[in-house]
Amino acid sequence: MQDVLVLENVYKSFGKRTIIDNVSLTVKEGELFGFLGPNGAGKTTTIKMILGLLSIDSGRISILGNDIENDFEAAMQNISGIVENPDMYQYLSGYDNLRIHARACGAPKERIDEVAHMVGMQMRIKDKFKSYSLGMKQRLGVAQALLHNPKIMILDEPTNGLDPAGIKEVRELLRYLAHTQGMAVFVSSHILQEMQQMCDTVCIINNGKILRVGTVDELTKNSNAGLYRYKLRPMENALSFIQQNIPDKIVAVTDEYIDLHLNEDEIDTINRRLMDNNLVIYGLNAVEISLEQSYMEITGGGNVIV
Repeated sequence: MQDVLVLENVYKSFGKRTIIDNVSLTVKEGELFGFLGPNGAGKTTTIKMILGLLSIDSGRISILGNDIENDFEAAMQNISGIVENPDMYQYLSGYDNLRIHARACGAPKERIDEVAHMVGMQMRIKDKFKSYSLGMKQRLGVAQALLHNPKIMILDEPTNGLDPAGIKEVRELLRYLAHTQGMAVFVSSHILQEMQQMCDTVCIINNGKILRVGTVDELTKNSNAGLYRYKLRPMENALSFIQQNIPDKIVAVTDEYIDLHLNEDEIDTINRRLMDNNLVIYGLNAVEISLEQSYMEITGGGNVIV
C-alpha cells in the first residue's frame, strides 16, 4: 500500500518547552490510524502541524511525497481535517453549507450529493444545520472534508461529546471510508475503547514522544507482562497471601479465580511461594491482555478514558 502521510523526526517547542520530540510515523492508504495518548500528550499540536496550521521547528512532513513546507499547495490538495467540532451556518441547510464550501474548494455541484450519500445524510441534507444531532453534525463535517476528494482525512477527537449511538455512527463511517473507499484516516483520541474497536494501527504518544506503534494485536500480545488466571485452593487463604505479598500484581478477583499481571520469569517464583504456603494451584492459564492494560504498561498510566 502507498504511504500517504509520513512524519520524519518532527520537533516542536514553545519557548523552552518541548511539545513534540522527534516524532516519526507513517500512514498508508486504506488504513485507519489511531493516535492515542492522554490529554496534553501532543496529539493536537501534531495534527496542526500536519494540516499546516503550525510551523515545524525541525523534521519533515510529507503527503503523497509532497513536503508541506516546500510544496504546501500540492500537499494540501490531498488532505482534509476536522480539528474541532464542525463550524457551519446554523440557519442554513446541510446542503447549502456544503454548497458554499464546494464553491470555495472548487468541487463540482454533483459532488455534494455524492458525499451526502457517502456519510448517510442524504435523507436529512435539506434540513437546517441547527436541527441536527451532534452525530449528524459530525457526519456533515466529514462530508464537507470529503468534497475535494482527499487521500487522507485527519480528525481530532471526533467522538467527543457524542452519545453511544453517535459514536457508533462515526466509527462505522470512518471504517467505511478507510476500508471501502481506500482513504487513509488519521484519528486522535484519548478513549482506549474507541481505538481498540475502530483502528487498524494504533500509535501511542505521551509527553510528545512516540512510545509504541502497532496493530491492536501487536500492542497487546507483545506486551512485556501478561495476564495470568490462577485457580487456587483454599481460595480465601490464597487471596490473603497474595494481598499481603504481591498486591500490585492483582488485576481481578472473583470467587473462582485471581488474575495477576506478571512477567513470564515471575511465574515460577510465585508458583513456588504459593505451594510453599500450602496453596494448591489447580488451574493456571494465560489471558489475552487488553489495549488498556498494554497502554498502562507502556505509558506508566495517563488520563485516558477506558
